[in-house]
Amino acid sequence: MSGNGLAVAGRVTREMVLLAILEVPGVARVGRGGGRWRTWLSGRSIRIALDGRRVTVRAWIVARPGQPLGPLAREVRAAIGGTVERLLGLEVGDVTVVVDGIGA
Repeated sequence: MSGNGLAVAGRVTREMVLLAILEVPGVARVGRGGGRWRTWLSGRSIRIALDGRRVTVRAWIVARPGQPLGPLAREVRAAIGGTVERLLGLEVGDVTVVVDGIGA
């Protein structure tokens, strides 16, 4: 819920975060490394917690080969934070980006 009375469903927030991550060059996909079965067994690749107007995000990504992982994780965190603040009008809490694999 933002200050203007707009209620945003959790799935909408998750979708906005997903799109923000996918716009970052160097991200191969959002999900766990390894086979698709691993993502299925592990649950969602993006976890969102909303406490009032404060959003906490934990996201798992797979990086493209050759990407410097530290800068990539920082770019993804910035993209998530910008989307949460700018498009959803919410405060950004903790944003954790887990680089869980390298792949195409």
